[in-house]
Amino acid sequence: MQGVSMKKKDGKIVVAVDESEESMYALSWCLTNLFSQSSNNTLVLLYVKPPPTVYSSFDAAGYMFSNDVIKALEKHGSEMVNSVMQRAEAVYSNFGSSINVERVVGCGEAKDVICGIVKKLKADMLIMGSHGYGFIKRVLLGSVSDYCTKHAKCPVVIVKRREEEF
Repeated sequence: MQGVSMKKKDGKIVVAVDESEESMYALSWCLTNLFSQSSNNTLVLLYVKPPPTVYSSFDAAGYMFSNDVIKALEKHGSEMVNSVMQRAEAVYSNFGSSINVERVVGCGEAKDVICGIVKKLKADMLIMGSHGYGFIKRVLLGSVSDYCTKHAKCPVVIVKRREEEF
């Protein structure tokens, strides 16, 4: 799908980013194929943090979490957001400074959060990378991209790297 263009020149294109190389490849693909010098599109970088673990005095394993442990987990989550957004910035900075960029961070089940934010933002397109899970992994883990293609309220593009790019 080289050279794909959007007729609407002031749309919102959401790119779901995470720790994976696949999501950064999808971001690069999006910038190469959907953004031009004359484009007024807004690039929305969407990162979804996993749902918070419920901390209680007695969880299923019988462990108690101290405030220090909880703070450390929250700090790790914030560091992960910063790390992913910095990697994404490194990708889009190669495409010039004229790109309008918004950063959105959600928290919860990725498939639900992505579809919810796309609907809330009235996005014109959702771009996602393909992790390339096999049948068994998809059955066990579920596929966020499969879910989003069925439930997102906008067109969804799943970007998969070619075999020779691995």
